[in-house]
Amino acid sequence: MKKKLLFLTLLLIGFNSYSQDCFKKLEDAFAKRGSLTVADAMHNNVIISFFNQDGTVNCVAGKVRVENGTVVSVFLQFEDNTYELYEKKFYNVKKQAPTINNGITEMIITPDGERFRIIFIEKLKPKHKELKEVALPDDL
Repeated sequence: MKKKLLFLTLLLIGFNSYSQDCFKKLEDAFAKRGSLTVADAMHNNVIISFFNQDGTVNCVAGKVRVENGTVVSVFLQFEDNTYELYEKKFYNVKKQAPTINNGITEMIITPDGERFRIIFIEKLKPKHKELKEVALPDDL
């Protein structure tokens, strides 16, 4: 019983650690590698990071519509691969449509205080190629 409890505790700690790190890892990758341009269209593979009041972050799958460089609608994806429209009104801190910079939206806020950012994961530039080092012969 104690082993089972210890395993569940470690699993929850690991999950909590992942949830806190999910946005930070994505943000760091975009800062390092950059982003391709996010065009006006429906983007079917995005990550939505919800910032909770207790300091944790939950990253979920979704899709969004971008028009004139701003996010105009958000859909959350469920386990059965269906989507539902996120029906709450949302805006940036200036009460305007949220914009996208380097593949990630600015902070998005709802009237009831929810905060989230959207990551356009497919727009992350590929890793730079590494040069192949050569091994020198031992008989030099």
